[in-house]
Amino acid sequence: MQTHYNHAGHALGKPRLLIIGCGDVGLRIVALLRGRYRIFAVTTQRERMQTLRDAGAIPLLADLDRPATLARLAQLAPTVLHLAPPQPEGAIDRRTRHVTAILPERTTLVYVSTSGVYGDCGGALVDETRPVQPRNARAVRRVDAERSLRAWARRSGSRLAIVRVPGIYAGDRLPLERLQKGIPALAEADDVHTNHIHADDLARTVVAAMRRLQPQRIYHAVDDSDMKMADYFDAVADAHRLPRPPRLPRDQLQAQVTPAMWSFLTESRRLSNRRLKTELGVRLQYPTVADGLA
Repeated sequence: MQTHYNHAGHALGKPRLLIIGCGDVGLRIVALLRGRYRIFAVTTQRERMQTLRDAGAIPLLADLDRPATLARLAQLAPTVLHLAPPQPEGAIDRRTRHVTAILPERTTLVYVSTSGVYGDCGGALVDETRPVQPRNARAVRRVDAERSLRAWARRSGSRLAIVRVPGIYAGDRLPLERLQKGIPALAEADDVHTNHIHADDLARTVVAAMRRLQPQRIYHAVDDSDMKMADYFDAVADAHRLPRPPRLPRDQLQAQVTPAMWSFLTESRRLSNRRLKTELGVRLQYPTVADGLA
């Protein structure tokens, strides 16, 4: 049976919202919106359904890798938050294609992407108009997701916002294990600029994008910090009374880290958050990493 909405998208007295990929950030969004929205949250794990219920969402068991399980999501809500990552292999994001295949016309969708789509920018200040240049397979899939979503939005008359996100941190999302193991960081001469957002501020940014987006617009969810990566590790170490990591030149460090970590360590950019503040009106709860660690 098709759900009918009034002009504000209300059903059963509250606006309906569908969250696809309701992990840590999704739960923070639920905490911000519970009571004001009827929130449906998709999970692939039956054992997480009670956690979602306790948070204030209506859990739905579905799998983005199995399109037949998605049909029931089609008419649930006029607003969708797509927080699910692509599948771990290939050049296209099949999961995002499966999502858009079942969504009705004139949906409002916020997609959480990654700043990795820019590749290495040599430490340059980057705004949302910079062309993408992904350097690893994960970022290539994210670029594909963004492009397929833009094409879907044009076809369906839907409103799309893409939120590009750098390193997410929170009290329970810090590189403490890395520091305890003494994994080295880059020497100062070789170090890269890195960008951060507190998980609570990311949740608030996604909600702001949902409410205030300009259609087909990209936004950076990033704080005001201007840090190099090893300085971030030092700050976390100091806050938790752990030894600062040793620093190694680039050629020596590459032999000691995984290829995925090496990719992360060799991309340098500084993201502008002007649109975040002027268009979405977000006031950061944690303007810098130092504020978050405090």
